[in-house]
Amino acid sequence: MTVTQEDRDRLDRDGYLVLENFVGERLLRAIRERVDELFRVEGERAGAEFKQEEQTQRLANLVDKGDVFEQVIAVPEILERVGYVLGPQFKLSSLNVRSANPHSTWVQPLHADMGALPDEKGYWVANTVWMLDDFTTENGAIRMIPGSHKWGRLPQDALPDPMAPHPQEILLTGKAGTVVVMNAHMWHGGTANRSDKPRCAMHGFYARSDKPQQQYQKRLLRTEVQQRLSPELRRILALDDPRNDELSANAGRTSGFLK
Repeated sequence: MTVTQEDRDRLDRDGYLVLENFVGERLLRAIRERVDELFRVEGERAGAEFKQEEQTQRLANLVDKGDVFEQVIAVPEILERVGYVLGPQFKLSSLNVRSANPHSTWVQPLHADMGALPDEKGYWVANTVWMLDDFTTENGAIRMIPGSHKWGRLPQDALPDPMAPHPQEILLTGKAGTVVVMNAHMWHGGTANRSDKPRCAMHGFYARSDKPQQQYQKRLLRTEVQQRLSPELRRILALDDPRNDELSANAGRTSGFLK
């Protein structure tokens, strides 16, 4: 699956691209089983390496928590499309899971990931949303503002209430196994899950190589995990890039950039 002109057009125009039925049944089952196991094992601590959120369950630092997660961060078809957004030099910034609880009322404010605005080099954050459950209009699907990645503004600066409905928003729906590649400068946010079942997604978040990681992988990954990784995975995780060490160390001393 190469990047088609239609893929490029959608990413340029809308800021996101939907790859329906992308994840095979075996891989989808393996991801779900490991995610369910981690939720059981970690309990109330789940997601604490990054952040916890009301009316949701979260997992963080997933590359450290199972071989299946090493697979998903290096899928060539996904990396090609991320590279179209970010350019050829980029790295994994974090790999997390977010599951919206059933019968929730919490709505995420519209936001751009990392509070990021494009700079003189262009776009520098991209996200991939792996639907582990069906996304429906009732169960907490992501609302997105197509084209907002080109506005050069953050919703908290431009809107009186980023939690309020937006006249241009659309809901991202799809079947489990769908993957969405998103220019993460596009305004987006999770909606309330009004159904009686959780709605779970995995987020593979990437950043341009000259920016810090959201979660500093070299510090988070256990030594035994780092030692078994292939050269390609070490490159994607920026484990041997001294520039990344300096970027992440400096970011950790500033105003919560990695939060």
